[in-house]
Amino acid sequence: MNNTATATKTKWNLDTTHSEITFKVRHMMIASVTGKFEQFEASAETEDENLANAEFSFSAKTASVNTNATDRDNHLRSADFFDSENFPNLTFVSTHVSENAVTGHLTIKDVTKEITLKLENGGTGKDPWGNTRIGFTLNGKINRKDFGLIWNAALETGGVLVSEEVTLNCEIQFVKA
Repeated sequence: MNNTATATKTKWNLDTTHSEITFKVRHMMIASVTGKFEQFEASAETEDENLANAEFSFSAKTASVNTNATDRDNHLRSADFFDSENFPNLTFVSTHVSENAVTGHLTIKDVTKEITLKLENGGTGKDPWGNTRIGFTLNGKINRKDFGLIWNAALETGGVLVSEEVTLNCEIQFVKA
């Protein structure tokens, strides 16, 4: 007789109105510029409601990048950066999830690299309509040059216009399917 319990797989749907994918990049070495992706989707599957060993996937439309500056956004969509015409999506697929980190493959411009993001579990709860929700924050840093985002300009005073390091911050909320 086998007494081992089988975990139940739980599927989660992204609540885009309560989620955001943002990034920060140093500009002129003196201040940060914040951007976000307006169009993105994600899916999650957990064992029961436990984030450990969950499976996450994420995709964002690169043409939906928004830094609140039209000229800069158009430059980010160009071949100098995301090349949105030829590479319309960036993606992330988890390979390992623990209680405090998510490791997976991030693909930008057909370049795939393994990254690890810090995971902060916001917990689960029921909304006023009886839906079970789970929320969490993911954050970390990547080097944009690792993904072929190499454009830059030297500054007269030394340094460069755009830092290589990009800070990622994802505030995510899912609703149990």
